[in-house]
Order: sequence, then C-alpha cells, then structure tokens
Amino acid sequence: MTSGETVALFGSNGAGKTTLLRILAGLTRPNEGTVHIFGHKLPGDSDLRRKIGMVAHDSFVYGDLTASENLNYYARLYDIPRRERAAELLEAVALGGSTERPVRTFSRGMLQRLSLARAVLHEPRLLLLDEPFTGLDPAGAAVLATMLADLQSGGVAALLITHDFERGLQAADRAVLLHRGRVAWQSGATLPSAAEMNEIYSETVGAA
Repeated sequence: MTSGETVALFGSNGAGKTTLLRILAGLTRPNEGTVHIFGHKLPGDSDLRRKIGMVAHDSFVYGDLTASENLNYYARLYDIPRRERAAELLEAVALGGSTERPVRTFSRGMLQRLSLARAVLHEPRLLLLDEPFTGLDPAGAAVLATMLADLQSGGVAALLITHDFERGLQAADRAVLLHRGRVAWQSGATLPSAAEMNEIYSETVGAA
C-alpha cells in the first residue's frame, strides 16, 4: 500500500480478513512470517501504534460516557493538545447534535460513526476498517465516504474490509480478494464494476 491509497479487501467469512486486520493493528501475533509497516516490524512500539487507527466490530467506546466525553478521554490517552479536535470530528461524522447524549442510547449507525471519529482522532497514517458500512443508513454511508476521501487526499492509507462490493469499490483505488488466508485475486489500476466483482468472487470463492 502507498500513501493515500485505499484498498478494499473482499472475501468470504473465515477467509482471514479480520485476523489480518488484527495482525496489522498489533492485536494478534502471526503464527508465521513477518509484517512490516512504515519500515517497522510488528509488533511495534507505541510510536508505530500511534500511526494506526482501527474501526472494528467493537466500537471501543464507553456506553455511560457521552460522545464528547469518549473522544476527550481518547484525546488525553494520545496526549492530543488540541481539545477542539474532538468537537470538529463529531461535526464531521454528523454527531454534532448528539455530543452530550450517553453513547448507550446511540443507534448502531451512530456508534459506527463515533467509532470512526475515535479511530482518526490521533491522525493516523494507516486506517484499518472492518465492515465500516454495517448499520449505516445512506446518509451515514455518505458521511463515511466523504471522510475517507478527505483522509485519502491527506495521504492516509486505508485497508477496508467489506462484503458490499458497490460501496467498497467506490471507496477504493485497488481491490483484493482473500480466500483461505491467501490473496486469490487482486485488481490492477482499473477496478471492476460491482457486477464484475460479483462474477470474479463467484468464480474464485463461490456464490456471494
């Protein structure tokens, strides 16, 4: 992956997609082989971890805290001096009107958008996204797409896991198909359409 590149990673359940993201995030050690990010071998030190943000199935936010309190808490953990960044991100993910609500009252889509704000709070250089469109309505998906485009233009690389061919391909510069823990197919500079990707998936893995 290169700076500013977004790669969509497709594959069936059990193909190893989430395991790969957990390895890249430093949360799981590989059974064999080595992984290097930004020239550093994983598992990395705290400086490397600060360069990585992750949106996972778990939102990693606290239900009894408000959205604002959650982001300010993470800002303190990352020693972020600009406290206003939390407010800016909540506006960016369309949660500006819900900053003082306890997160336990949020819908799945709202939690997903808050999780995205948390993941980019410390301005990572690599963003790992595991099914980020889950629970998002069209407006929420548009918010995510806009933020990804902004991050991309700022040089942030992103690895995006999704079963949604259309949204994944719209966000990506390159596509990869993982099957049984290995790369079974990858695109060139020209991406297939969602319909073409469905055919490639069916031929390589089986029915989508």
